[in-house]
Amino acid sequence: MKIIVVVAGLLIVLAVLAAWYGQRWIRMRRGGGVSVALRWRPDNPRSSWHLGLGRYEGDEFVWYRVWSLRTGADRVFQRESMQIADRRDPSGTEAYAVPEGSIVLRCESATQEAIEIAMGPGALTGFLSWLESAPPGRRLPRAS
Repeated sequence: MKIIVVVAGLLIVLAVLAAWYGQRWIRMRRGGGVSVALRWRPDNPRSSWHLGLGRYEGDEFVWYRVWSLRTGADRVFQRESMQIADRRDPSGTEAYAVPEGSIVLRCESATQEAIEIAMGPGALTGFLSWLESAPPGRRLPRAS
């Protein structure tokens, strides 16, 4: 009898988690989210890629990790301070950890640590457009 109660409890917890993740994924996709992989501390050889959804909210690019219990954004990047330092294709096993057809951008900021962001061609076009469409008088990001 105890085993049945434990199994039923685990199934309920799994169903709630699955529904929560599904709802989060749908909410992000409806809100204009794009598939993006992020890697912070790119100079550290042990850093790894994290899949998520990125979204533009005014002057902020907010990123939500796919597998996270956090209800809010996991990372927030300000357009004003973000600059593209480098652009490259994924190398080696990286190609399996990022969205298909991705280009990797190394982004630097005066207020945050350097990151690498990987996204497919469509998402990349949107990201570059968002980054370059700053208000008048703002410094444009460096192009490589």
